Amino acid sequence: MIHYQLRCGNEHEFDSWFPNSAAFEKLASAGMIDCPVCGDTRVSRALMTPAVAKAPGVKGRPEAPPAEAGANRTPAAAGAIPSKPAGGAIPAQVLALLQRLRAEIERTSDYVGAEFAEEARRIHRGEAKARSIYGEATEAEAEALREEGIQVARIPWVPRADG
Repeated sequence: MIHYQLRCGNEHEFDSWFPNSAAFEKLASAGMIDCPVCGDTRVSRALMTPAVAKAPGVKGRPEAPPAEAGANRTPAAAGAIPSKPAGGAIPAQVLALLQRLRAEIERTSDYVGAEFAEEARRIHRGEAKARSIYGEATEAEAEALREEGIQVARIPWVPRADG
């Protein structure tokens, strides 16, 4: 795998991983890589700083810091996005992706509000038209739906991109 820092035609920078440089070239030339900020497909590699591992204890280099207690802990839910990341705000690229996700959900799904759990059950039982829906559910309601074999997902609901 290779990690590239990328730049779109509108000068937005982002990064991505590719199996190899040939895969990047093929995808970029086919316009299959798009900027997460603006969607531009004119993408090229940006200048990158090489990642050089520092050996602890070498003259001029500090010793490796001791491992913090609990440093190997993982989030309770795989892929969970903390409500307040360590930096205090969601990084701009992540925010832009979440805003695009929200716009797509709102464009392609029906909003059912607080009736989400019950409407999901009606769809699952064939009592309501099969379609994509979104709305609000408590964690207990979402867990009950999962136990019934109904697929649900929670996503961070960020403000719309247009304000």
